Amino acid sequence: MPFVLKLACYKTTWGQDMKFVANKDDLLNGIKIVERATVIRGLQPVLANVLIETAGSNQIKLTATDFDLSIITVINANVETEGKFTLPAKKLGEILSRLNDDMINLELNGSTATITCKNSKFDIIGISANEFPKVEDEIAESDCMEIETKPFTKAIREVVSAAAGYETNNLLSGVVCEVNKNILEMAATDGNRLARVREVVKNRSADEEKPFEMLISSRILAELSRISLLTESELIKICKEMKKIVITIDKTKIVTRLMQGQFPKYNQLVPQTFPREAIVNKGDLISALERVAVMVNEKNSIVKFEFEENTLKLSGDSPEAGNSQDEIDVKYSGESLVIAFNYKFVLEFLKIVESEEVSVKLNSPLSATVFAPVSDEDYIYLVMPVQLRG
Repeated sequence: MPFVLKLACYKTTWGQDMKFVANKDDLLNGIKIVERATVIRGLQPVLANVLIETAGSNQIKLTATDFDLSIITVINANVETEGKFTLPAKKLGEILSRLNDDMINLELNGSTATITCKNSKFDIIGISANEFPKVEDEIAESDCMEIETKPFTKAIREVVSAAAGYETNNLLSGVVCEVNKNILEMAATDGNRLARVREVVKNRSADEEKPFEMLISSRILAELSRISLLTESELIKICKEMKKIVITIDKTKIVTRLMQGQFPKYNQLVPQTFPREAIVNKGDLISALERVAVMVNEKNSIVKFEFEENTLKLSGDSPEAGNSQDEIDVKYSGESLVIAFNYKFVLEFLKIVESEEVSVKLNSPLSATVFAPVSDEDYIYLVMPVQLRG
């Protein structure tokens, strides 16, 4: 039997009539897409809800917002009676994910939605759609670009972890993106590390000779990367105005603001030459770092790297716990060098990079070190070392 959701809402003083039939998987997928824009413990309880509204005779629109980020997606449905209302996104998703593959009935009675499926029954208290904030998802299309989904989301994954923790007014919590002809460049930095990637892409902007630039929250790009896994769209469309940006992927729109300000001239931070270089097996270094980190002081997360002839020694210590040491084989023939890093920064890079071998480009114990995949010169991850005492 085909799996559908039947929703019937009756006219009350609280809401509007609504009745539609939709596929359970489509609706559940839609809830998964928008729910990350909800606010669970906000000042306005309606922000924890998803707005469900009919859009013509064959679609349902789902909307969630926390004011800074709004996500809108559309699913196919057979609409019998138009209307709109809101239900808690998290609770609705939990219910749908647990119901059997059978017909689902949802009826709105006053402020309570009753969902039944075979012997299962749930009553969910909702909030009137009149209390849900208006989300403006339309934008002038004079400054737009279409870009391939795979290289764009790959670049996001490679740089987004280097951004500072999310804060509304902190430029370093953003990611700078530029598409110039057929080259995408994306970069992020938190002041202690810098990730920069360049990808060859097909530029489908209205004016291919004009660079398309934006500074956007790392949180927004992380959500876009997540949403891309729930769709099959090969293209992402990005349109921007002075302070607003709308990103469209398949039937989903992400609406947010552009960050304002001058991002650091990050390319000037990358050293031009490196007198020393080590080639390290990624898996070996991950395993050794995770072993050594067991005894590291979590307040500073410092691990000491000692490069010697074809050898890398790792060590960590904590005054309260003790110390740890490990050693792996590497390709290194330069002068001996001792340098220390926040091991978490290095691990984050290693777990993102796809290459089995990683190049570690070194200068001095206090100079920026660049980690890069051996197989991809267009991706670099610069980490500032930590000064050792004693």
